[in-house]
Amino acid sequence: MNKQNVSAAAMAALLSVSAVNHFRNPGFYAGVVPRSLCRDKGGRFGVLTRSQWISASGVIEAAAAGALLIPATRRAAATGTALMYAAFIAGHVSALERAFGERGSDRERVIHSLRLPLQLPLIRWAWSLRKA
Repeated sequence: MNKQNVSAAAMAALLSVSAVNHFRNPGFYAGVVPRSLCRDKGGRFGVLTRSQWISASGVIEAAAAGALLIPATRRAAATGTALMYAAFIAGHVSALERAFGERGSDRERVIHSLRLPLQLPLIRWAWSLRKA
């Protein structure tokens, strides 16, 4: 197995664990979904409820994990995964703003302060999987 296949398998494993966790522990992801996107929170762009966004992102992560394992779909899946991680930055920034707001807790501040910077290496890693 070459390095690219090992890297793709590792990213697929990470995405799979995260996808399963979206359904086992959806509360962990609730703070990352911006209110503006949530129909149930009065969001102006609310298409789905917060719960539906969490489930949809879990399904997308599972699909990306599977597609990364198939060489014929890896380039498209890697591109989509990098774009997904980039899109998640907005949610992480929103969660960080709320964590440091008047109702935020110390725990939320720590969690969201750690989650946001992780997006950049994840984007870079996913993008690197686009190579043949």
